[in-house]
Amino acid sequence: MCQPVKLAVVTGTRAEYGLLRPVIRKLMARPDARLSVLVTGAHLAAEYGNTVAEIEADGVPIAARIPILVPGESGPLATADAVEKAIHGFVRWFAERRPACVLVLGDRYEIFAAAQAAAFARVPVAHISGGDVTLGAADDWYRHCITKIAHLHFPSCAQSARRVVRMGEPPSAVFNVGGLGDENIRTIALLPPEELSRSIGFDLTKPYGLVTFHPETAGGADPSAQSAALLAAMDAVSDAAGLRWLVTKANADAGGAVINQMLDDWAAARPGIAAVRASLGVVRYLSAMKGAAVVLGNSSSGVVETPTFGVPAVNVGHRQKGRPVCENVIGCPADRAAIEAALYKALDPAFLPVAQAAKSPYNGGDTSGKIVEILLREVRRPDFGAPKTFYEGEIPR
Repeated sequence: MCQPVKLAVVTGTRAEYGLLRPVIRKLMARPDARLSVLVTGAHLAAEYGNTVAEIEADGVPIAARIPILVPGESGPLATADAVEKAIHGFVRWFAERRPACVLVLGDRYEIFAAAQAAAFARVPVAHISGGDVTLGAADDWYRHCITKIAHLHFPSCAQSARRVVRMGEPPSAVFNVGGLGDENIRTIALLPPEELSRSIGFDLTKPYGLVTFHPETAGGADPSAQSAALLAAMDAVSDAAGLRWLVTKANADAGGAVINQMLDDWAAARPGIAAVRASLGVVRYLSAMKGAAVVLGNSSSGVVETPTFGVPAVNVGHRQKGRPVCENVIGCPADRAAIEAALYKALDPAFLPVAQAAKSPYNGGDTSGKIVEILLREVRRPDFGAPKTFYEGEIPR
């Protein structure tokens, strides 16, 4: 038997780990792979829920913890400092351990930093979910930079795969495998409402909305003004429709701390009506999504994952602008009147059949299995990791 291939996977947030989870599990089970999981970012921060505990609870050994966030700091300088710390920590680890490939997912600044560090250490990168477009977030250019660093690409839909090739990546290195979020929905055993309510400590047996709202990091939007508009609309709809709210906190982007303080203050004044949690974990989050009357906010899950459930969703503002939007998603500006109107439309019984008929573009079947098989095959190629050239040929349909 061949020597096991040394691989590294990097994770920095709860949402990203929830997507990577089946890939990590399958790589851990492979005798021809030796996996190292590197943890950074919000996973290691108390204010974001210390979600490294979720990784440990899954029985995943952690090869390295690379803290990069300073409590209370936010804004562009804090982000730059975090990237600097991440590059320094990751490049040292990659240079010393020399994995055959580093697998990363998505578009966040700490993942951008990890990809840069791998490039400095001359370690090839494989990238999941390249080619997406989110015009309302700085993540957009982080994602495209990671694409140009990476030697291997696993976009989540055909449109994104074509974009990766348009960026000069050869079609032979681009594999449209579908979305990991869509696979999770189809394969994870979800919790019934009663058990979910006990687990969270909030009654979800009555109608509720699931909310996640992050800062718009592109375009200069004011996170406090947007959050105030969102919360005012939620109050109005709650009073009129008797809806409860389960809210997960914003991420570690600049402005996230402001949003989270507003959420805590708002929920404290509404006991029994609203609950705010730093993180739910993938099982509880998807269970809550399945049972929600509406999913509200600007998280990618509201656009990417709700179509598989057929759940009505309201996507606020421009953070996800550029992604494919299915029939179950109602877009609106980040002002109170627009959010309120979109919520009433989403909650109208006449809209439910429309939402339930949505067809997700992200269903790739066994997405995690495909990633594992292709990754282990490609990294064994003698020329894997050779200097990249710019592809200028035909774009696949």
